[in-house]
Amino acid sequence: MVAHTPAEFTTFMSQLKETNQSLDFFCDFDKIHSNVDEIRLSLCMLNSLIGVADMRSAVETIWRRDSAAFNVMDILIAVRSEGKKKVLDSLGECVTLDTLFESIDGVMEFLENTGLADVLQNRKITNLVDYVFGVETGLDSNARKNRSGHVMENMVAEIFNENAIPYRTEVYSSEWPAITDALGDDEKRFDFVIETADKKYLIEVNFYSGGGSKLNEVARSYSDIAPKINAVDGFEFVWITDGIGWNSAKNKLQEAFNIIPSIYNLTSIQSFINDKLQ
Repeated sequence: MVAHTPAEFTTFMSQLKETNQSLDFFCDFDKIHSNVDEIRLSLCMLNSLIGVADMRSAVETIWRRDSAAFNVMDILIAVRSEGKKKVLDSLGECVTLDTLFESIDGVMEFLENTGLADVLQNRKITNLVDYVFGVETGLDSNARKNRSGHVMENMVAEIFNENAIPYRTEVYSSEWPAITDALGDDEKRFDFVIETADKKYLIEVNFYSGGGSKLNEVARSYSDIAPKINAVDGFEFVWITDGIGWNSAKNKLQEAFNIIPSIYNLTSIQSFINDKLQ
């Protein structure tokens, strides 16, 4: 017996969203500001290099006052490695960036060979604090992939919170011996666990805006574990998924849809709450 009708699957597919990204997804300005603030004093000292005719003399002046100011220079070339990034020096030797900041000659080599000396002397930038804020913004955009993995989880958590549903996050299957026995050797981490008087709901959450082989594997995996969990008295597997990426794996999703009784998207999740949690 299939878990859902073809009409229900058609409705499910029609509800899939194109994106789950709101405007606050793109840049974490609190983190950017914090990163800049940590090195603000050093950047202000390095500002004195802007527009100078004699770069080496200006570097020597800063060096005598506080040589540690140069330790932040890797961010000026959009590298955040605490100086541990490996590069080839002027002799073709492999060195870490921080070794160039250990001497005036090294600082000059860095400024001249990166092109920063020209940028600074010709006032192509006017303030290193503002410049680094822009660099940090660009680097933060690279962290979007990490953030995107949590966006769907945060959206589901917000829905649970709005409905006053208590839950736990990132709970391992090893917590319940019966589930461990059902799943075998593979330990499973569930995104959410909701416990009611009658049942524990073990919940997986994901969103796919694009296609790929991973979608087929996810659908296959959940189709495998759902019946095993549901066979344990007092437990039920719940899958909350969304995203138009499923259009490219429609057949595999339909197979899972026919096997897993509790499968929802962001539109239908309220029915899960109304029917089973309240």
